[in-house]
Amino acid sequence: AAALSGAMAAEGPRSLFALSAAAVSRSMGALEPDVWALPGHLLRGLLPLLTVFRLERAEGAARRAGLSTQPIWRKLWDDVMKTRPPNSENITCWRKKFLETFFSNVLHGVLDVSSDWRLNDRHFSPLLHSSPHVSQLTLCNMLQGAVELTAEHNQKVLENLAGSLRILKFQHLLSSDQSIRRSLVLLLHRLIHHGSVSQVSMYSWPVPDTVLLVLILSMSAGFWRSGNALAYHSSPCGLCREEDKAQSQESAQERAESSHCDEREWSDGENQKRSPRAPEEPNAEVNGCGADACLNPVLSGLRSPPLQNQACSEASGKAPCDHTSVQGGSSRCISDPLSCHPVLRKTRRRLKSAVGKKRRCLRRSRAPYADPEDLYDFVFTVAREDNSGLLNKNSTTEGENAENWTSSSPGSLCTGHAGCKKRGGSAGIFSLKAAHRFRSVSTLELFSIPLTGETCRTLSNLLSSWVSLENLVLSYNGLGANIFCILSGLRALSRHSDCRLRVLRVSDVFSHMPCMELVRCILSAFPQLHTLSVSFDLKNQLEGNRPEGNPNRSEAEIPESCLEQLEIRFPREPLHTAFLLPVLKASKSLQQLSLDSATLPSSRELGLLLEVLKEYNPNLKKLSFHDVNLAEHQKEVLLLLQDPVLQEITFSFCRLFESSTTEFLSEIINTVKRNSSLKSLKLPGNRLGNHRLVALADIFSEDSSSSLCQLDVSSNCIKPDGLLEFTKKLEGHIQQRGGQIQFTHLRLFQNWLDQDAETAQEALRRLKAVCSVVNDSWDSSQAFADYISVM
Repeated sequence: AAALSGAMAAEGPRSLFALSAAAVSRSMGALEPDVWALPGHLLRGLLPLLTVFRLERAEGAARRAGLSTQPIWRKLWDDVMKTRPPNSENITCWRKKFLETFFSNVLHGVLDVSSDWRLNDRHFSPLLHSSPHVSQLTLCNMLQGAVELTAEHNQKVLENLAGSLRILKFQHLLSSDQSIRRSLVLLLHRLIHHGSVSQVSMYSWPVPDTVLLVLILSMSAGFWRSGNALAYHSSPCGLCREEDKAQSQESAQERAESSHCDEREWSDGENQKRSPRAPEEPNAEVNGCGADACLNPVLSGLRSPPLQNQACSEASGKAPCDHTSVQGGSSRCISDPLSCHPVLRKTRRRLKSAVGKKRRCLRRSRAPYADPEDLYDFVFTVAREDNSGLLNKNSTTEGENAENWTSSSPGSLCTGHAGCKKRGGSAGIFSLKAAHRFRSVSTLELFSIPLTGETCRTLSNLLSSWVSLENLVLSYNGLGANIFCILSGLRALSRHSDCRLRVLRVSDVFSHMPCMELVRCILSAFPQLHTLSVSFDLKNQLEGNRPEGNPNRSEAEIPESCLEQLEIRFPREPLHTAFLLPVLKASKSLQQLSLDSATLPSSRELGLLLEVLKEYNPNLKKLSFHDVNLAEHQKEVLLLLQDPVLQEITFSFCRLFESSTTEFLSEIINTVKRNSSLKSLKLPGNRLGNHRLVALADIFSEDSSSSLCQLDVSSNCIKPDGLLEFTKKLEGHIQQRGGQIQFTHLRLFQNWLDQDAETAQEALRRLKAVCSVVNDSWDSSQAFADYISVM
């Protein structure tokens, strides 16, 4: 109240209505129901005087009164955040934007709620009341946010996030101790396994903590140790407990059926004696879904020494339950008698000798504290029972897949790659047989995180059965030869009938194999992909000595694909159409094609490309060339501009006018004027200069049939006087056409508009009356050398 009065006093004398509204806002606790019933014109004056807590609760009343709270939330953003959010023009709900950012800032301790009176309400719990609006959350550094969210007093906050959060990001992570990792385990389990998180992204981790990285990857894939429910403040996860209860009932029913079938081995009296103690019988121990086994907490059980752990594992003889990962819901654990009982018969004698050890281990596992190495053991479990039949069925398949890359894709070397063979194939350091399968995410993104050989083998193993995965982005991970390990996992994944992967993006500094070879390998294994992006900065030094392969053979190996978008960034290597054309012929559904940083050996290569696009890709709508020298390919450029199907064409930094004449520019303008299907023309970085920009205004002349809506002339050495002349000429054409023009967007990034601010402002003001203009404040002095070259 004092803060509100002080704010009002600072604003000067107020009207009687304003004073009354302020008095009402101070007594909202008692007056809230009556306030929500006020007429709209009264409620409008009251809303800006409410605290965040009351304003959020007023949303329904404001909507019923026909009022919008968006301007109030926008002002709150400006007053509290004091920054301009990126892409602010695209923000549709400032209420959500404010509360989501507010939650993150409070969680990470960068915002003091006492800094503004509107945030200071005794009824307002910052994290609790803003959490339902959080759909995206970033955790940084030492994961302090994970520790805070899993604290007992924030249990309700975590429940809210489980329902609202969709994207979980990790950025600039550092190594952490076991207590922090345990908090992270609980957070991931609640938000992913029993929540709604569908995307996990990790950014900028130059020296990743392998244990932490594998932990995040494995839990994102829906894996955690089989038969172990997570402990939440010394009690098992409630959702897991419900599942375990159902599983225990199923196990009891199976034990009853098994006892009935084994009457010939035991007398009726013997069975009656042992029946009440069924959980201690070998049959119950093997089943692996009993209450004692399933409620053995990963983070609250005492870890036995390695030999005792092995004995316990042998004693329990657990056969893996069949867990199906279902996107959007938690999984059910269903024991399969056909898989459990054969193991029981083979190991009955060993189980009886070890049953005492098993009971002691179960008693130890109920201890209320955890050994720090327990989590480490799970992450680095190595499969030892290669021939026991208990391994996940994918581990065998992956080894075979690694060997099949050579036969299915020329040049692939996964067969001889030591990394894929180490420790029993691509199962590597992570054993799926020891894991319980929960719900998994559908999008995984790894940006600037170096992946070692062991981490790549773990990721490959996870990918091999990650059927819910729809989007995979691997960007600047230093894969090198480990790319074959990732391909092995993807190939195994493609064999699942319910595989959902549709978007794959791979980018790195060095390419370990030619770009087109990698594209062919991926599409041969994954013809159901919709989007494929392959991008490399530099060519591997050893790659120059490798043969390119036989293009005729590669064409026969590429099945017809569902590809709709293909993006290839070549590491300054020639664009051999002999390898690209088979891919295009197999991609009849292609709608977008982007070629970046390729060199064209001859005009014939580009001509062949255009012929194939016209014949085999009738649905192609967007075509982009970036950093491809087209100075000597004027004929092909004009053919593309008159294509009746293409709707968007990009020539970015393609040196279009480097050796051209004025006739070429006129031909471009006349071609675009006659093309009624082209909607967007992007010409950034082609040194248009003032005179060429002014000439482009003729595209919209009275005799033009062009439907061009968007024009991008960024980075083109345009000065304010040239922009003003272009504007005047455009205004004249619009006037001649009676104001009827489809031109709506003009992009002007990185031009020399700062050289004459007054002229630039006049030009921009007049342009904005015609279309939407997107520009920036750019220091043109850094482009002085480029300017000299244009003069």
